Formats: sequence, structure tokens, C-alpha cells
Amino acid sequence: MKMRNLIFLALVSVGVATPQSDPVAAWRSGVKIRPATPHRDRHTVHTYFNLSPESPDGRWLLYYTSTEPEGNSGDVRILERATGKERIIARNVTTEDAHRVACQQWVSGGKRVVFHDLRNGAWVVAAVDVATGKERVLVKDRLVSWGAAGGDIVPIYGKHWDPGPHRDLELVNVATGEIRTTATAEGVRKTYAEAVAKQFGEKPISIFFPIMSPDGKRAIFKLATPAGGDFRSAAASNREMVIGYDLQKSRFLFVQARWGHPAWHPDSRTLLNVGTLTDTDTGALRRIPGLPAFRGSHPSVGPDGRIFVTDTLTQEFGGQKGEWGVAVADLAGESWVMLHRFDGSHGAKSWRRSHPHPVFSADGKRIYFNVNATQWTELYVAEIEGR
Repeated sequence: MKMRNLIFLALVSVGVATPQSDPVAAWRSGVKIRPATPHRDRHTVHTYFNLSPESPDGRWLLYYTSTEPEGNSGDVRILERATGKERIIARNVTTEDAHRVACQQWVSGGKRVVFHDLRNGAWVVAAVDVATGKERVLVKDRLVSWGAAGGDIVPIYGKHWDPGPHRDLELVNVATGEIRTTATAEGVRKTYAEAVAKQFGEKPISIFFPIMSPDGKRAIFKLATPAGGDFRSAAASNREMVIGYDLQKSRFLFVQARWGHPAWHPDSRTLLNVGTLTDTDTGALRRIPGLPAFRGSHPSVGPDGRIFVTDTLTQEFGGQKGEWGVAVADLAGESWVMLHRFDGSHGAKSWRRSHPHPVFSADGKRIYFNVNATQWTELYVAEIEGR
């Protein structure tokens, strides 16, 4: 029995290899893992697992830095990967937490960076032109969620703890400043009356945390209702459900009761969400076979659409409490590898902790993730040597 357990632990450390056709093979050996920035004296955090901190052309790396223990206030920076030269493109930015920090992200094919900030008591969404450094405030009293890096459109939403009149899904053009409303909260309630009533009853709802598909034609979002708490607390609002929406045809696609941690597949039709795939045309679910349960998973699909990366707590893989790992796996199932394991029990002392949130670069050659091994949350990169 002891020998059998030892064999099991060995297998879960490397996954199951499939010779010749294993799409995970490139990540099984020769992977170099290091801090992605030169900073060792502050937090360096990339935004989220839904979008890459690397610009679409691979030239720049985008991240947030803070010297505050909680990480609530800091700067948005870009680093030129080839030269190591760094620029601060937004100073003294105030965030909700260290979990998603300023929601900074690439847009316009890498020509602009968009983020949100709390200024003089009001939230604003701003865009910075990378070439000139010029900032433009796009909208006030809203926050930004995830757009498509290749386009000029990003989704914005009202404060989930106090949306006021801003309860619908709006899209803002970062080049022109034009804002248009798409899906409405009342439209959601009318279309999915039973599901909404089961989750929220008759409480007021607003659209929260929209995520656009890579081609910019669809979006998913969840609903929120205020809970009366401070925005820097779990009591700020109640948030749940996954709702799909076709932005081109202005129609709802599907509804699911639980949000989980969804991420778009590059095909802009499929969602990956904690061990399952969703067809957004129909809402049909399909479980990925032969993979372990990655507890705490924030999964992100690679640009080739064949593999995904996820973070996971490692206790089920023989790790200590508080240890996290980053794993790469085959979307078809069976094959996977634990890429890296690290202490995740420290880092920014935010009320909502920063998680690893691994994500690929646009060319699929690098994986970025946050590490909480010291007092600082640090952005790391894993790259295959020679690629």
C-alpha cells in the first residue's frame, strides 16, 4: 500500500504523458521560471486570468505596483521586455483590492491601456495612449471589466455595491469615447425570470463583471444586488449566475446558476470553467475527462485552443496548507503537468487576496502568474527555454 501511494504521488506531480501527440509536452521540461519584473521591494500584480499582461505584439508587460501592505494604492506600469526599461503610465491609482487591482488591460491592439481608479470619491475609467502617455477619462461613476485586447471596445458597469442608475451592460469605445447600452438588467429579469427569482428574489439587480469574447462579439456576465457593506468587504454585494449575451444580435444566449471562474476559449464560442466546457450557443456543459480536481482553479485557455493553464491549491497533491501550484493541462483531458509549486500564504494583506491567476502570452510561449511567497505579491513568468 505504501508503494502504491508513492507511485500515485509521483504520477500527480507530472500528469499522464501521451507520446508524440501530447500537447502539454513542451511544458514538461526546460521551463525557466523567474520574477517578471526587477522589483523586489513592492507588490507587482497582473490583473486577472482572463487577459494577458503582455501586449499583443509581445513588446510590453503591463502590471500594477504598490508599496502599501494592503496594495490598495499604487501605480500602473509598463516594462519593455527587450530592454527592461519601465514607464509609469498612471500614478497614485486607488483600487478595490489586490485581487484585480486597477483592472488594467491592453486595448486597441496594444496602443492603449485602460484601467479604473477612485478619484476624489468617484470611480472613473481612463485610457492612456502608450505612445504619447496622454490620458483620457472615458466615463465616471462606473468600473471597467474585460474587453478584447485587439479592439477598441471595453465593457463598463455600475458599482455592484451601489449601482444607482447604472444597472445595465454598457460598452465604451476607448478611441472615440462613445458609450452605448446593450443588455439591460430588466431584460435579464424578463428573459430568465425563474432563475433570477431563485437567486435574488425581488431584490434590485445590476449587471456585474462582464467579460467580452476574444472576437468582441459576445459577452458573459453575472448579476449583483447591493448588500449594504463597504466596497472593500465581502458584504458589499451578493453576486452570482453566468449569463451569455450576443452583442451583435442583441440577444441572450444561456443562463447558469453558478459563476465559478469562467474564461473564454479562443474560438469565442466556448467557455472553460473549473473542469467544464460550456457551448455558449446552447449552454450545454461537457466535463473534461481524466484530470484531477484543481481546487481553487482559475483556468485560462492557451492561444492554440488545445491546452489550458490553471492555479490550484496543492494539498491534494501532497503539498502543505497554503501552497499553490500552476498546472498546464490538455483541454481534451488526461494529460497534464504541475509546472511550479510555491508558498502562497503571504503577499498583499488585502481583504480579498491576490491569487496566482495564471495566463498565457498572446503567442503561447510564456505563462504569467502572481506569487505570494514573501510580504510582496510578485509577478512571475514561466517560459520554455529556446522558444
